[in-house]
Amino acid sequence: MKYKTKLLVDRFASVISEWPGIECVSLNEAALPDTLDPYFALIMDIYYNGEIPSPEERQKFYGDDLAAFETTEKSNKTQGYKDRFLVGDIPIRLEYKPVKMAEDLLDIADKKMESLWLIKDSGTYGFYRLAHGEIIFSRNKWIDGIRKRLGSLSKDFWRIMRNAHESKMEHFLVDLGAAAMHEDDFFYHISGAGFIKNACLTLFCINRRFEPSHKAYYKQVLELKELPDSFRGYFETFLKPDPGMTMERKFSLAQKIAQGIISLGIISLGTVAPGTASS
Repeated sequence: MKYKTKLLVDRFASVISEWPGIECVSLNEAALPDTLDPYFALIMDIYYNGEIPSPEERQKFYGDDLAAFETTEKSNKTQGYKDRFLVGDIPIRLEYKPVKMAEDLLDIADKKMESLWLIKDSGTYGFYRLAHGEIIFSRNKWIDGIRKRLGSLSKDFWRIMRNAHESKMEHFLVDLGAAAMHEDDFFYHISGAGFIKNACLTLFCINRRFEPSHKAYYKQVLELKELPDSFRGYFETFLKPDPGMTMERKFSLAQKIAQGIISLGIISLGTVAPGTASS
């Protein structure tokens, strides 16, 4: 973490941690690069019980050097709030998440898998942030218990999640082939994006790794222990812009990627040590 970033992190954490009900403050990995990196953003996850100060009060607490402050209240108070603003040219995002919401989602993953359909579409990125955020403040070691549970999710959880993403991967593969046959540029690109995203998600599940932010997919998927033979070459060729590659050739490449992923088999879920995505 750069010095300038640390000053801001310490500044906001020292204020927020004083509020009653704040359980944990963690720093997202997007704050680790240099502030000049276009991927940089100072993102903090704040897990809380009860009520937090109003948007007007929070803005005052943050300081008088804020610019472009805006707040987003999610669909209801049980899902938290998100404050966005600038300090100088540094983008800040403070995301307030109720402890109960995090616990309810984790309960679905490890206790109530009959309700897993509620989180299959949203994926495991929320769990990734719980598991990998740098802890800046922790009041009662709540986060330690959460991380222990995240690290011991069952094979059934990973199997169900893997099957869901594999099914989507196959669906987008069919769409990609149809778009290639019709020479439909728009649908071709939409289908290709959906295909490669769900191919990666399937591989994360096979390796029992939570999905990172989209910006980290490329690096982290290539670091996975269990990958199909020739996956790296196919993957990089699929992603690389090549005016000479026809739609049909790219569809054929996507078929090979999908076949390799499917061939890993359900047994892979029983051969990889439990864990979460590498940071």
